[in-house]
Amino acid sequence: MPVYHFKGMTQAGKNISGIRNCESGRSLQALLRKEGIFPTDIQQQKERAKSGDIDLKKLTGRVSTRELSVITRQLATLLHAGVNLVESLSAVFDQTENQKLKLVVSQVKQRVNEGSSLADAMAKHPKVFPDLYCNMVRAGESSGALDVVLTRLADFTENQAKLRSKVIGTLTYPAIMIMVGMGILSILMVVVIPKITKIFADRKATLPLPTKILLGIANVIRDYWWLIFLVMILGIFALVQYVKTERGRIRWDRFKLDMPIAGKIIRMLSIARFSKTLSTLLMSGVPLLNALSIVRSIVNNQILAKAIDDARESIKEGESIAAPLRRSGEFPPLVIHMIAVGERSGQLEEMLNSVAVSYQDQAETRINSLTTLLEPLMIVFMGGAVGFMVFSILLPILQLNEFAR
Repeated sequence: MPVYHFKGMTQAGKNISGIRNCESGRSLQALLRKEGIFPTDIQQQKERAKSGDIDLKKLTGRVSTRELSVITRQLATLLHAGVNLVESLSAVFDQTENQKLKLVVSQVKQRVNEGSSLADAMAKHPKVFPDLYCNMVRAGESSGALDVVLTRLADFTENQAKLRSKVIGTLTYPAIMIMVGMGILSILMVVVIPKITKIFADRKATLPLPTKILLGIANVIRDYWWLIFLVMILGIFALVQYVKTERGRIRWDRFKLDMPIAGKIIRMLSIARFSKTLSTLLMSGVPLLNALSIVRSIVNNQILAKAIDDARESIKEGESIAAPLRRSGEFPPLVIHMIAVGERSGQLEEMLNSVAVSYQDQAETRINSLTTLLEPLMIVFMGGAVGFMVFSILLPILQLNEFAR
């Protein structure tokens, strides 16, 4: 069934646009009028693509991991129920609300209808379907168990989305507290402190050292806030540009892994992602060498990626996966031991999955502990800063009272 992109206006005068499956343009026009939409432009997707009027980049919004996992599970359920692939894609198209994803699904369905494999059709949209996704789909098509592979893929993407949401949710509160605390201190420094200390300046009183320090900090923030802001922006820009270079990225990734507390958490999350992804790929029938090529980009760290590349080259020469990972020194002994046991017993996928679950739980526990520790530390810091301000203001007041006696 053709896919049409329409623009129109509701009875309330609101502009609306969307994508629909319909037998013809006239049928779509009649359908829209029944829904209270007065179409102003209807074009078939092929026509719009030829005229260059439609482009994924021009569509607003993005396709989230959660949305991708939802359509993956829907597709797996339909295929498992015996619905053919094209009809399954049509059903997923009708269920999808995200306009960008809707258009992608329609283009995938069109290519599949023309004889392309599902993996090749999805590979045309790398920003929506990453290499990991396409390779697992390709392996599922080759083995004839596409529904099973899609179910595993949906579980994997949901797991990754939940992990990311937990990490972001846990770190959001401390980040907001730090920003609010810094904002309050800045207001006190710039607005409140100078007005109070002006009294001492008018009396030409000799200020104690803590009060001078406080006034100096307040004056610098008040008079040179723009310079401080500019230096921060330039510093961040310089760091981002340096990290984009090969040498800078390697040093930055090494710095992240070597940080006192956060480094261990980053390493745990990277190893959990590595183990879970490799386990899912191997269980789906992707060859080990291809799976390692995909996994190296998933860890998002050049140091760990190099260790995986070295392991891949060693495996080509007939070595096991555990030995080169042990030589790299980047993977903990427990991970190496479990991978070695998995290789010997023929249960590498199960062992990798166990490593992923273990390290993911450990990372979440450490993040929760760190967040719990940060709250009292921020309270102590704020209390200390406010206490220093109060002490610096009260000290000259007490001195003036003594002189008045």
